[in-house]
Amino acid sequence: MATLLPPPKRQKVYHGHGIPESEKPPSEQSSSPYIVVQFVSEDDGSPLAPAVSLPANVSREDLQSLVNKLTSKEDEPVPFQFHVALPASVVAKAKESTRIVISKSIEADVLSHPSHAFSPEDILLVHCSPQSVFRVRPATRCSSSLSGHSSPILCASFSPTGNLLATGSGDTNARLWDLFTETPSHTLSGHQGWVLCVEWEALERKLATGGYDSHVRIWDPKTGMPDGNVLKGHSKWITSLAWEPIHINPTSPRLASSSKDGTVKVWAISTRRLEYTLGGHTASVNVVRWGGGGLNGKGVLYTASSDRTVRIWDSNGGKLLHTLKDHAHWVTTLSLNTDFVLRTGPFDHTGKRPASDQEAQSRALARYNALISSTSELMITGSDDHTLFLWSLFPSRSDSNNPSEVAASNGGKLKPLARLTGHQRQVAHVVFSPDGRWVASAAWDNSVRLWDGRTGKFVATLRGHVGAVYRLTWSADSRLLVSASKDTTLKVCPSLEDALQRANVSPQIWDLKTYKIKTDLLGHTDEVYCVDFVADKIVSGGRDRMVKIWKN
Repeated sequence: MATLLPPPKRQKVYHGHGIPESEKPPSEQSSSPYIVVQFVSEDDGSPLAPAVSLPANVSREDLQSLVNKLTSKEDEPVPFQFHVALPASVVAKAKESTRIVISKSIEADVLSHPSHAFSPEDILLVHCSPQSVFRVRPATRCSSSLSGHSSPILCASFSPTGNLLATGSGDTNARLWDLFTETPSHTLSGHQGWVLCVEWEALERKLATGGYDSHVRIWDPKTGMPDGNVLKGHSKWITSLAWEPIHINPTSPRLASSSKDGTVKVWAISTRRLEYTLGGHTASVNVVRWGGGGLNGKGVLYTASSDRTVRIWDSNGGKLLHTLKDHAHWVTTLSLNTDFVLRTGPFDHTGKRPASDQEAQSRALARYNALISSTSELMITGSDDHTLFLWSLFPSRSDSNNPSEVAASNGGKLKPLARLTGHQRQVAHVVFSPDGRWVASAAWDNSVRLWDGRTGKFVATLRGHVGAVYRLTWSADSRLLVSASKDTTLKVCPSLEDALQRANVSPQIWDLKTYKIKTDLLGHTDEVYCVDFVADKIVSGGRDRMVKIWKN
């Protein structure tokens, strides 16, 4: 008996019209157009290679491989983020973003953009921005809700390694939390008023807290006990704390405290003595930052005040170097492009701990120098006048413009690099990304705005929150942005490859490709006052008296 062969398989057809699926309709048979692309550096706009002709449907991953090949980085490939700047005429109409991020391909993202600003006949300038070689996973769930505080949580901060967490509350206590077990570790009792700020030393050997009682206290995080006597001297509550950078003083860094009384005090922690007081401001000093630059590289103090001025001081002796009077209202927030590397000192994504103070100093200095190698230490200030100013006060060695010479040429006035406008209400918080390439600002107009961290140019508006946005924090790889809001939510936005993708009012995740919310971190039942991000963990706290840990 002959073997019967099975019948041939039925051929799939296209939408039931009798056309084989492999044969697309005539309208889809046309191949992707070829376009001329010029890859340029995000930093200075210089060409990275000669212009090349490519199919428009080449994927972003293939573009990345091509740029690495053209720039001779095939042995150690670098991840890139690509974008095309929109023409000024289109930006004036849209007012939401100034660039198109290439997330899929040039054809899908640029040529098909709703603005129809580009055609295959154009020579496209594709800006290439190198990204961190490691990637932080976005948080998607609340892993723990930690109770213990009996009043609203006003401040929260991870230690530089991310192994410890400190929170301060209106119940007059600060608390330390064990992040391995996500349970309480120590209760730091001693303040007689609200604990308004907590600040870790960059080697996480000490924790400083400042309170409404006008006192500064130093704690041993291993035991939870006070480390020496309380630091008294201020006459009103403490508004901000800043440690001396590890690359300047690794053995016994000093501490600066600002206060509502209009002064900044610098303390020698080893002797518990007051070194000097900065008394030039005529109203509350709202923020103090200890920068790693200065003309001699020994560090400077930046202070922002309700007297509408920002002042820069020499950290050795407290000599006034500059007074900036451009803001028309209280200056409430200040950030440096070096904040992240100064805060984390010698600790990077590898997690290696230095064996000695000397090793810690050298590693911290190497990280600092790597960041400012292409630009100087920049400062951005935000005010109740709805504006921000970007400043470069101490140029890098490669910059021949001395600030004193620039000021002399402008009649004695030091001018900012840029004035950033767009917010419709008071600016609540501003922060540089860890790599210094981006700036995010939050305001009482319920929005978050993204800016170029080197030029101050507007990039995008992230909308989604339905209440004032209080705080912002970036992930260590500069790809994720988290915002905390009055609307009880957190929103997480993957930075410029992702951050041009997301927005909201609780902790939320922003999608920086679509400028809309990627993820909402829902769980708080009242206003979220503070948020911090380290490794793949986010902490938030607020009026509901709960500390929440968020993870992937």
